[in-house]
Amino acid sequence: MLRSNTIKLGIERSHHRALLRALGIDSSDLGKPFIGIACSYTDLVPGHMHLDRLAEAVKEGVREAGGVPFVFNTIAICDGIAMGHIGMRFSLPSRDWIADTVELMVEAHRLDGLVAVASCDKILPGMLMAIARLDIPSIVVTGGPMLSGSFSDRTHLGIASAAEAVGLYKRAIISEEEYRMIEEYSCPTCGSCNGLFTANTMACLTETLGLALPYTATIPAVYSRRIALAREAGRRIVELVREDLKPSTILSWKSFYNAIVVDMALGGSTNTVLHLPAIARECGIDIPLEIFDQVSRRVPHICNLIGLGGRYDMLDFHIAGGIPALLSELKDLLYLDVMTVTGKTLGENIREAKVLDRRVIHSIDSPIHPEGGIAILRGTLAPDGAVLKTAGVPTNMMMFKGYAKVCDSEEEALRLVMNGGLKEYDILLVRYEGPIGGPGMPEMLQITATITGMGLNDKVGLITDGRFSGATRGLCIGHVSPEAAVGGPIALVKDGDVISIDVKSRRLELEVSKNELDTRRAGWKPKYKPFKGVLSRYVKLLKSYMDTSVSQLS
Repeated sequence: MLRSNTIKLGIERSHHRALLRALGIDSSDLGKPFIGIACSYTDLVPGHMHLDRLAEAVKEGVREAGGVPFVFNTIAICDGIAMGHIGMRFSLPSRDWIADTVELMVEAHRLDGLVAVASCDKILPGMLMAIARLDIPSIVVTGGPMLSGSFSDRTHLGIASAAEAVGLYKRAIISEEEYRMIEEYSCPTCGSCNGLFTANTMACLTETLGLALPYTATIPAVYSRRIALAREAGRRIVELVREDLKPSTILSWKSFYNAIVVDMALGGSTNTVLHLPAIARECGIDIPLEIFDQVSRRVPHICNLIGLGGRYDMLDFHIAGGIPALLSELKDLLYLDVMTVTGKTLGENIREAKVLDRRVIHSIDSPIHPEGGIAILRGTLAPDGAVLKTAGVPTNMMMFKGYAKVCDSEEEALRLVMNGGLKEYDILLVRYEGPIGGPGMPEMLQITATITGMGLNDKVGLITDGRFSGATRGLCIGHVSPEAAVGGPIALVKDGDVISIDVKSRRLELEVSKNELDTRRAGWKPKYKPFKGVLSRYVKLLKSYMDTSVSQLS
């Protein structure tokens, strides 16, 4: 029985049918599945500026398969544009509101199936949370990656290139003309940014989870094949409704484990540590923080992609075989019996897949790094955990001891970096930027990219209770918990304190005596930023994000 029959059948539903007829629905449509298309199209976000065309292609496919499509929109924030100012505090909270928006529309109108059309960092995770929560037949269509930019002998330019150009220009490594050319050519098309940053990482994991058709994650945004794939997804969602194949059949502990395996092999964004557990919670599945570290110890990093200092972009990854090829390389580490939206198992989907370019996707026997891309560190500075993208850490920084330079905001830290305030063996510590302290746990690409551009990437460390962009590389440790705003040890650090980091042993230690820390705590007072509206409500509803594995509304 169709859910939408609630608003279509029976004498008492006359006024419902009258309103549907106002939409152009006729009597022949009333027996068909009603399909919602949640689209985050906006002119304001490069990764989403083309999604209206994809939504139209989905509609065509739905109609071809005998369904009735309805498009509705969600909000979308571009993390790149929101970065480095107050706007970034609104990004992570938007994820939860996107999930709520989709739930509200689907439940209020009793839709039978859902197609999520989204691209970027928090929008796709928000859509996935809604899909898991609603548990109606659903499929995801991502917008696809942006093509890289180039000029003269510079190739594979992207958003990270533009960010790192700031430091290069300040060091006089590049001229003002080069600096401006990099800015102009870094983002040449629509789509999610060209490297393995958060948006593309989550697209890859969505395909791995089985919620998207094969190759959805890597077909470039501007390729006509993406329009054809969107139309195919539109046809498939109607079949999913008729088959009653729901996310609860697809999303399981096994499928989330597979996603973490792929995340480690990719060397993906640390933001997955926030998003995967949040999606799993909507299914009633708990993903402890330790799972990421355990899998990382077992799964090597084998993808040579931009985002970790790698050479190749998402187009190169697609040509090398994309996610199906990577899954075929990892098949001995995966649960291949999990169901997917194709109606086939993951193993059946990748039966014919193979790696086409070993420069991009290495073999497990010849990895780029012997362990996966993410590590969970603990110690006196982070009793509840901290997150590090190990695949981006220079070899000489795997064990590091340095001296704290403390900043109580991202803005203060950026000024220090831009003014040349860091030297070798410094550890820039940025606090009061967690979910509550930020609020909203802002990303800090502008700081990390500037450090890289200034040639300090292998000389200094960065520690924060905030988080990092997927484009971040270097000894950058985020998600420190408990955060400063709730009195975590990071709130007690002073300039000059010695901090030791041992990546292999997963330790993050503040070398200050307990007696001294007790004295400091006695004089400590919390710092809160005055915010109103959305952020004030978000902070009031937050749980400790490491206690629940996610920055999650209660």
